Amino acid sequence: MNFDKKNLTNEILLDLYKRILKPRLVEEKMLILIRQGKVSKWFSGIGQEAISVGITAALDTDEYILPMHRNLGVFTGRDIPLQRLFSQWQGKANGFTKGRDRSFHFGTQDYKIIGMISHLGPQLGVADGIALANTLEKNGKITAVFTGEGATSEGDFHEALNIAAVWDLPVLFIIENNGYGLSTPTNEQYRCKNLADKGIGYGIESHIVDGNNILEVFNLVTELKASMIEKPRPILLEFKTFRMRGHEEASGTKYVPQELMNLWATKDPVDNYRSYLYLNNILTLEDDEAIKNQIKHEIEEAWTLSNAEPEITPTYEDELNDVYKPYQHEEFQPNSETENIRFIDAITNSLRESMERHDKLVIMGQDIAEYGGAFKITDGFVTQFGKERVRNTPICESAVVSTAMGLSINGYKAIVEMQFADFVSTGFNPIVNLLAKSHYRWLEKADVVVRMPCGGGTQAGPFHSQTNEAWFTKTPGLKVVYPAFPYDAKGLLNASINDPNPVLFFEHKQLYRSLSQNVPNDYYTIPLGKAALLKEGKNVTIISFGAAVHWALETLEKNPEIDADILDLRTLLPLDTEAIYRSVKKTGKAIIYQEDSLFGGIASDISALIMENCFEYLDAPVKRVASLDSPIPFTKALEDQYLPKARFEEELKTLLEY
Repeated sequence: MNFDKKNLTNEILLDLYKRILKPRLVEEKMLILIRQGKVSKWFSGIGQEAISVGITAALDTDEYILPMHRNLGVFTGRDIPLQRLFSQWQGKANGFTKGRDRSFHFGTQDYKIIGMISHLGPQLGVADGIALANTLEKNGKITAVFTGEGATSEGDFHEALNIAAVWDLPVLFIIENNGYGLSTPTNEQYRCKNLADKGIGYGIESHIVDGNNILEVFNLVTELKASMIEKPRPILLEFKTFRMRGHEEASGTKYVPQELMNLWATKDPVDNYRSYLYLNNILTLEDDEAIKNQIKHEIEEAWTLSNAEPEITPTYEDELNDVYKPYQHEEFQPNSETENIRFIDAITNSLRESMERHDKLVIMGQDIAEYGGAFKITDGFVTQFGKERVRNTPICESAVVSTAMGLSINGYKAIVEMQFADFVSTGFNPIVNLLAKSHYRWLEKADVVVRMPCGGGTQAGPFHSQTNEAWFTKTPGLKVVYPAFPYDAKGLLNASINDPNPVLFFEHKQLYRSLSQNVPNDYYTIPLGKAALLKEGKNVTIISFGAAVHWALETLEKNPEIDADILDLRTLLPLDTEAIYRSVKKTGKAIIYQEDSLFGGIASDISALIMENCFEYLDAPVKRVASLDSPIPFTKALEDQYLPKARFEEELKTLLEY
């Protein structure tokens, strides 16, 4: 192996040796602990250490790194105390996830490390968001994100590289090509000769690097970092390396030909670098032994301390309190000046006032800049706030949501506009697995609002008409808001943007231009999780949200003899169960009215909650009214049949007669 020290001093060369030796010795300890049954899982990076160690050494300590589960050298290179790492690997409270996630599935703002989720790809988009924040701050910082050759087949890889290229984001995309995705060899994963060639398709610079040569890694990344500061841009690096152990220890390496194992054993990054240092009289045998003994002592001491820590004692309170970031609602009362505006204007006004209020708020979405969005909600925003903060995105919902998470991690707020709520399906993974779980896993907020234009009644067919709130109401960690009136829409959207937790904000597009209301001109908020009692009665409780609230009101106008409470939920997560129970206990009957199809909708959960908590007050079974259990059709006659409007009146009267 050819080592070129260039202008590096002996002190730096020795420092790099200590850095690459430490994760190797930690791993050797972990393999012993695995065999002893003292740790449950381990994903080895033996043979790949030069990559994570060299890159971490080349970056500033305040530059974010997003590693994978084989990049122990990133964590040791940032000088995380070994005791905390051992605690993490044992699932102790002193770890970074309080026992909630394993190995390297965590992040830490203290060390500017953002860990992976098992789906691999989303962290590439997160790196885009972190880099975007750096770009907006003009702070001259770059971001490094790791992935394996297997994950380059994921759509998130394409999306993240494309966004970074279009926006000139200073991201180092690092592919550790170790030959196998678990047991699948590279010739069954892709057809191009080198993964670095994929950079051509995105118009970005790429390099192939010997991933087992720490000096080549360190020198190249040092040079590229300086260049990226001078000229911000993404760069794709493919590191050729090899994983000398199984995907994880239990899987073994029987699927790897022995001659290949033998070949790469001769390329060991630690042994070869040590030999180079010996040969050039930079490291002596005595000094080497002293370094090893010092690191081994640190390892044993850290293991002893972590092993003595108590096992976690689970409590409901501790678990549930960390699902969301604690947040005290900021109440802003409106003044007395109002204007009669449409639902769509209320959304626009909220966004504009929030952009004025939060100078680190970025809006992203398809066609939202000069064009103003599919519904013209952000028309004129580019002129007022600039394209840096009002950003057109490529059609890549998954990476855009991940980018929003990266902005949040790096101190910004983000709003993502789904052109239609239906399209959120291609961004589903980062919403439910990244935004929703980050605070629970490692106490990192997800300060993101995803706007969801939704709903039927416009003959737009199966892919532009869904009201898909139930996809998210069953996901702990998300908040789901669904206003029915312009006044509520503005106040609730303002509150959602202030809230540091992820919010899915549903906006029924049929209400956009068909509904007007007097709305305060200035900034105000409405707390999430508070239902509105629109009409008071004594015979039945009608529980609804979104456009169905107006359908219920129309039914009561048509039947003035019906004496009913109408409860507009406004927020579905958190759900105002207190208001629901109070009304049902008063009336003794409940009917839940939703636009979504019946089975699996939130009406089912509300019905169950009422049965469990108000059973002795009920004078009739709880009734649910919803759309048909089919996709939403296009033709008006079919859509009218699909929607529940024609069935609600009859079901309500049947319930009253029970």
